[in-house]
Amino acid sequence: MDSEPAPNDAGVEAPTEGLPLVLDVAEVWSGHPVRFALVTSEAHQYAAFYAANRALTVAARELGDDTWSTFELPTQVGWDSHNHIAMALDERGHLHVSGNMHDVPLIYFRSTAAHDISTLVRVPSMIGRNGMAAQDEQSVTYPEFFVGPAGQLAFAYRNGGSGNGNHIFNQYDADAETWKRLIDAPLTDGEGMRNAYPVGPIQGPDVHWHLVWVWRDSPDATTNHDLSYARTRDLVNWEAGSGRSLTIPIRLGLADIVDPVPVRAGMINNNTQVGFDAELRPVVAYHKYDAAGNTQLYNARLEEGAWKVYQTSDWDYRWDFGGGGTLVFEVEVEGVQVQPDGRLTQTFFHAQYGGWGAFELDPVTLRATRTIAPPLPYPPELDEVESPVPGMRVRWAHDWANEQGGARYLLRWETLDSNRDQARPEVPAPTPLRLYGFADTQHE
Repeated sequence: MDSEPAPNDAGVEAPTEGLPLVLDVAEVWSGHPVRFALVTSEAHQYAAFYAANRALTVAARELGDDTWSTFELPTQVGWDSHNHIAMALDERGHLHVSGNMHDVPLIYFRSTAAHDISTLVRVPSMIGRNGMAAQDEQSVTYPEFFVGPAGQLAFAYRNGGSGNGNHIFNQYDADAETWKRLIDAPLTDGEGMRNAYPVGPIQGPDVHWHLVWVWRDSPDATTNHDLSYARTRDLVNWEAGSGRSLTIPIRLGLADIVDPVPVRAGMINNNTQVGFDAELRPVVAYHKYDAAGNTQLYNARLEEGAWKVYQTSDWDYRWDFGGGGTLVFEVEVEGVQVQPDGRLTQTFFHAQYGGWGAFELDPVTLRATRTIAPPLPYPPELDEVESPVPGMRVRWAHDWANEQGGARYLLRWETLDSNRDQARPEVPAPTPLRLYGFADTQHE
């Protein structure tokens, strides 16, 4: 289940005058949102998206060149907003692309020549084609590439379905051009009764990588429960916030429970985020119902090895959600951030309170002290919809991990909201996918 931000609906043309870089990439599918991917290296840039014909497509350019080359891969997206795209470069410049999966066998492509998208070919399996490893690639969702603490390319995904799945980690040997297990066992194990929905791992300003998740018992979104946490220095050995070693695979009974939120208590998967305060302490953001039954933003901070839960918002609204398929989120939360002047801020989305906003937080109580405009890495006018089709929304993909020369790059396009992964009778015209480049500053 993916989140659905709902920015401004005004039908105006987004401004481009005065921006450092604006490049059209291609016309893209606009019938429903799916997350695209952007990767930037020292000299090259790549975008992966679903083109107007729904085909998974990769575009490439050399930095400084305004011309894109494109290459279409042999897989097409349907109506499922879970089918996001993941992409990465390895240390030899070979491109890795995975996507268009929701509980289906692994879909994975790798280039055979450095920085040459025309050599992308499908690789049928990462870890062997027989035995348990092959079985672990038969029901894949949520692919993610990232670079581990030793500089190795890693790949994480869920094997299994909602309510019954495990989280798998692989690592890549670029010289041998082979994958192997980063961890011999799944990182999390739902024991056939539940599955974890992780967010991360996120490399913190401390020496750790941080992972948060909820457990979910079935495809019904109301069955999320027990917000959990783990951290690691090497992606192999994991521990609780207290420093207690965690047995792998991590099961519910021995997990580090941040907040024992029960089922049907207003917490949802993929809406849990890790941030950090000025003392580099991890802060886990999420939402649940308060004593009056309203949906509130909460922050749990690790203080002297124990989790302390703080209510941040005071909203007078209850978001009732449930069922399966990709939901349109009425509430979204982001992690706590320390601003250059030392203030703690937290960006959020609330459908009933004006869309995107941000709180300034009391550094001790993590309570919202006032609401401000959200800090953005781009001019806010770019959140205004260009398409005249009712219900269209602006979507963004970014590449924070690979910022080059003080620049930030983002992809922008527009789509309708998700439709519980069901087909629509009418489809809007394709919309332009644009690359924006910005200096490394924030726009307030």
